[in-house]
Amino acid sequence: MSSQEYRHIVRIVGNDIPGERKLIVGLTQIKGIGFNFATAISSTLKINQNSNIGHLTEENVQAIEKLILNPIESKFPLWFLNRQKDIETGKDMHLLTSDIPFTLRNDIERERVTVSWRGYRHLSGLKVRGQRTRTSGRRGGAVGVAKGGLAAPVKKGSAGAPAAAAPAAAAPAADAPAAAEKKE
Repeated sequence: MSSQEYRHIVRIVGNDIPGERKLIVGLTQIKGIGFNFATAISSTLKINQNSNIGHLTEENVQAIEKLILNPIESKFPLWFLNRQKDIETGKDMHLLTSDIPFTLRNDIERERVTVSWRGYRHLSGLKVRGQRTRTSGRRGGAVGVAKGGLAAPVKKGSAGAPAAAAPAAAAPAADAPAAAEKKE
């Protein structure tokens, strides 16, 4: 392989992958393809996993794209796909790139509209998959507890005056009988 065949950027399924990356690492940069899927692609096409993506021929790149876009035709097992028995179409498929968050949003919206249990949990912003919520998954500010029990009541008075100055005359009247008993 001469230096003319080396490409610094290789475009696979709409993703620009640097040519110096190894095949497995480069393929995992495509959303929807993990390490196991990338390994299966390289072993199916009999391409060296440790070769740089920049050294791949155009035929290899096209074969990789064809396999990624249609893994069922390449005899991949159905459990290897990330979308089995799609609810709308009933087909087994493998989602890639921007299709993943779009489909996820549609699934959540469908559950919200039908007000299923999962949809209700999504609406409330709670955990959906049966996790406990007593201590984990808390959001928002901490409420806490006031130190020393109940908070002191708000005293009436003018805005600029100290709070203790306004009701000063009324306070001794309540304590007067107790003070008289102590003197005797």
